[in-house]
Amino acid sequence: MPDTPRSTYRVQVRPGFDLDTTAELAGYLAALGVTHLYTAPLLTATPGSAHGYDVVDHRAVNPQLGGDAARVRLVRALRAAGLGLVVDIVPNHAGVARPEANPAWWDVLRRGRDSAYAHWFDIDWDRGRLLLPVLADTADALDDLQFVDGELRYHEHRFPVADGTGEGTPRQVHDRQHYELVNWRRGDAELTYRRFFAVSDLAGLRVEDPEVFDATHAEILRWVDAGEVDGIRVDHPDGLRDPAGYLARLRAAAPGSWLVVEKILEYGEDLPDWPVDGTTGYDALAAVSGLFVDPAAEPEFTTLDGRLTGRHTSWPDLTHATKLEAATRLLAAELTRLAALVPELPGEQVRAALAELAACFPVYRGYPPSGARHLAAARSEAGRRRPDLTGVLDAVTARLRDPGHELAARFPQLTGAVMAKGVEDTAYYRWSRFVALNEVGGSPAHFGVPPAELHRFAATRQVRWPASMTALSTHDTKRGEDVRARLAVLSELPGRWAERVADWMSRAPLADPALAHLLWQTAVGAWPIERERLHGYAEKAAREASVSTSWADPDPAFEHELHALVDRMYDDPELHAQITAFAAEITPPGWSNALGQKLVQLAMPGVPDVYQGTELWENSLVDPDNRRPVDFAVRRDMLARLDAGWRPAVAGDGAAKLLVVSRTLRLRRHRPDLFGGYRPVPACGPAATHAVAFDRGGAVAVATRLPLRLARSGGWRDTTVSLSVHQCTDLFTGRVYSGSELLLDDLLSTYPVALLAPTDSVEAAA
Repeated sequence: MPDTPRSTYRVQVRPGFDLDTTAELAGYLAALGVTHLYTAPLLTATPGSAHGYDVVDHRAVNPQLGGDAARVRLVRALRAAGLGLVVDIVPNHAGVARPEANPAWWDVLRRGRDSAYAHWFDIDWDRGRLLLPVLADTADALDDLQFVDGELRYHEHRFPVADGTGEGTPRQVHDRQHYELVNWRRGDAELTYRRFFAVSDLAGLRVEDPEVFDATHAEILRWVDAGEVDGIRVDHPDGLRDPAGYLARLRAAAPGSWLVVEKILEYGEDLPDWPVDGTTGYDALAAVSGLFVDPAAEPEFTTLDGRLTGRHTSWPDLTHATKLEAATRLLAAELTRLAALVPELPGEQVRAALAELAACFPVYRGYPPSGARHLAAARSEAGRRRPDLTGVLDAVTARLRDPGHELAARFPQLTGAVMAKGVEDTAYYRWSRFVALNEVGGSPAHFGVPPAELHRFAATRQVRWPASMTALSTHDTKRGEDVRARLAVLSELPGRWAERVADWMSRAPLADPALAHLLWQTAVGAWPIERERLHGYAEKAAREASVSTSWADPDPAFEHELHALVDRMYDDPELHAQITAFAAEITPPGWSNALGQKLVQLAMPGVPDVYQGTELWENSLVDPDNRRPVDFAVRRDMLARLDAGWRPAVAGDGAAKLLVVSRTLRLRRHRPDLFGGYRPVPACGPAATHAVAFDRGGAVAVATRLPLRLARSGGWRDTTVSLSVHQCTDLFTGRVYSGSELLLDDLLSTYPVALLAPTDSVEAAA
């Protein structure tokens, strides 16, 4: 079995925060209590890449991060601090935005099918020249093509020229190449290579080919073999042709590594029985965040959203529409390629049937053998929605059930992309009922998670996936954990929120009321937020929703109206004061929720991850907002003060959160034996429903939920929790408790959370 990390800390290594700068964090991370640094991808990415997921050369560490020498220095710094390393890898795709930066892609463009790398990429060579959608949307775009230094140049883009084809005008040279430069708008409908979702700058890799696997993983596995990497995080396994086969090959190549996959599970879905240690934690995120949402508020929020937006569409109907739109528009090229695999049936009918099945598919993708039930569910729903396609649906479904048919191998790659683009990147921005639930791995249709459900989830996790990661924030979350925690407070005052937001929307209307409702929730969840950040978020949200404007066709008039609304939040004195006052009202209970969900995430079964900077309050929104620089100097100084004995109040500096994070991580690091089981700890008394507590095998976590309702009902009063030890210490306050029954009014008098451990085990983790 691999040596499992006890906790990880995610750092977005990037140009501007390179490997040497990251190495300087080793001492701080060790003091914080984590056991492993967890980095963004380290291989050579497109020059200037801020995230690293667009790898262009798998043979080397990104020189913009400092190259391999800096990686070695990082490993040495980590080892000196007693830390391990977990790296992120990207097997599904490679960056092709700048062909000259990707040697394999450059060679494919130059030599076509004869390239030694032609089989690396998932290209449909039977459809003619390789289409590259880079030209401007004008009829004469190719007039800007130039032939310079033996290359074709189109503005900043460079392309190779095949041997013996360099004579004549640039247009004539272009017409002799293995590729064809086309209008960027043709990409979604006509592209001839598989890509990552609808991103034409990321070309799909065929890692199912052992030669491609070996070539693209050799450098990573060299680090593993040298003992310099302890864990691997696999990006986007759903894009692969054969995820199970790929993971089996990776496990065989790195048998001693902790291995987790970025597999996003739908509500109630189980992780396939893969040779991995678990997921990257979105399933835990949904369960933990939902714990602090009041399920009783669902009817009022449904009514409110209908009244504000005039929309009464259900979540299933909305997502069906957005997924169908993704399948037929954004992913039209992929749909065409699949339809061609059934040449004996009418093409347009096959396209329609495949699109409908993808839109009705209930999870990201199916996997043998459990995938059969998901396909059956999709077929049933597709037939209900499109009875006119019954015959074609039956014929297509029969092929999808045949594991030897090429359609069955490729269709799951489409359904995953349809789910991601249709739901995560579109429906989440159209569905405005309660946006705290609009999160990767979440289910906006399920309003809150009762404690009993959380306990069932955690107990199952302890048995089946005890080494799976837990997370509350990632580089892909739509809103940071503390924003969601504050928004959860709205579920405790639905009437007051309805009154406020209705007034604001009437005074500052927007032509798209659903987007307005989403924006107002986001604003109060992140307030105070810098004006330019809210402008950036509002524009991204509007374009992702693709209702009143879009990335492909921005509507200047609507976007002007949208930005004017954001400006009014800051420039209208009365409105600004009201937003500030309301945000101030929900902030303290939001802090309580934030501390509660952080403790539950860090203490529950699994390997807890802390996303960079979130050890203090963090009001980040969707990327790139959540990739902003982190002030580690402030965090170092604050941690030193805590270690000197400071017990901060729950206040705006976030020190209380740092206290919770550091003490919980330290206990997990020093006393893993206290975290080997899971047992719910029931509360007894008039406020029992406001407590969630569990015993991990010696360490007991206690958190407050629904703090506003708790205060309105008179507080904890005589509510108690019962422990199995006689004497214990709360690691957050240092207070020692004797006896097996504790009054919550006493235990939670300083902080809304407590972490109890046998007194004799506390000293090393303090």
